[in-house]
Amino acid sequence: MQDDGWLRAFRRYLGATVLANLVWEFAQMPLYTVWQAPWAEIAFAGLHCLGGDVLIASASIWAALIVLKAERWPEMRFRRVAAVTMTVGLGYTAFSEWLNVSVRQSWAYSDLMPTVTPLEIGVSPLVQWIVVPALALFIARPSHRTKGASLK
Repeated sequence: MQDDGWLRAFRRYLGATVLANLVWEFAQMPLYTVWQAPWAEIAFAGLHCLGGDVLIASASIWAALIVLKAERWPEMRFRRVAAVTMTVGLGYTAFSEWLNVSVRQSWAYSDLMPTVTPLEIGVSPLVQWIVVPALALFIARPSHRTKGASLK
């Protein structure tokens, strides 16, 4: 049997995270006012946001692994690590969107962006931090169960 250790799983998670967030960032660009900017500014914004996404995703999974003491992840405690990873990523994203849109006004939503009240946080970035980590974690999940191991 092939060893599906944490490093292999983390690489799959990170690779899927990069690709899925790259697609998501550019697909949601019309929901932000930067969509009206010159193409070079749009490209910079998308790549800048992708970098932030990768940092958030990496920090989220590392925090989950450390807090849960998941030394045998992904073979054991997979679901718990996934739940904490997604909760941390979603929580940080909600805070960041609120801070950067409402307080700092670093970026703005276009009229096309649906928002969640009362903080007026964009729906697209919230959905992004449910869909993309779920997909990346699914891809990272071991393709087999070792004897006696649990994904719980």
